[in-house]
Amino acid sequence: MIYLQLFFSFFQIGAFSFGGGYAAMPLIQHQVVDLHGWLTLGEFTDLVTISQMTPGPIAINAATFVGAKVGGMAGSAVATAGCVFPSCILVSMIAWVYFKYRKMELLKGVLKALRPGVVALIAGAGLTVILSTFFGEGAALTAENFHLQEACLFAAAFLILRWKKSDPILVMVLCGAAEILLCTLL
Repeated sequence: MIYLQLFFSFFQIGAFSFGGGYAAMPLIQHQVVDLHGWLTLGEFTDLVTISQMTPGPIAINAATFVGAKVGGMAGSAVATAGCVFPSCILVSMIAWVYFKYRKMELLKGVLKALRPGVVALIAGAGLTVILSTFFGEGAALTAENFHLQEACLFAAAFLILRWKKSDPILVMVLCGAAEILLCTLL
C-alpha cells in the first residue's frame, strides 16, 4: 500500500509541477509534510538543501529521498518512477501540440497567463523555506525565535550571489563552512 501512495503522490507532483523545481516545492511539501506526514517541515527544508547540492531536478531528488526513507530502495524506485512518468507523457503531448499550433494566439496567451502563477509558486516556496530557517520549524514569528546567525548568512550569500556574481557552489560551501565554524565557536 505504501508503494501505491508513494507512486500516486509523486505522480501528482510530476503531473502538476509546472514551472520547474522551485514551483514543485509547495506541491512536494503538501504531499510529504502536510498530507502524509512522511517528513517534518525541518526535514523538508533539509531535503530542499540536499536537492540543491545534488545533481538533478528537485522533484526527482525529493522522490528518491522520500521513497528511500519511507519504503527503502523499492520505495525510492517507485516514487521516482511516479514523478517521472507524467512528465514523459505530458512533454510528448505538449511538444506535439506546440509544434502543431505554435503560431496560434490562444496558445501564446495561455502560456503568458501561466507565468504569474509559476512566479507565485516559486515565491511561496522560497518564503516557506526562509521563514523556517529564520524562525525555526513551526515557531511563532517573534523576535525571541529569530535566528540572527542564519539571517546574516543568508544576507551575505544573497549579496555575494547578486552583486559579485560568484559561483553558487562556492557560496554554498562557504556558508556551510561558516555555519560549522560559528557553531563550533559559539
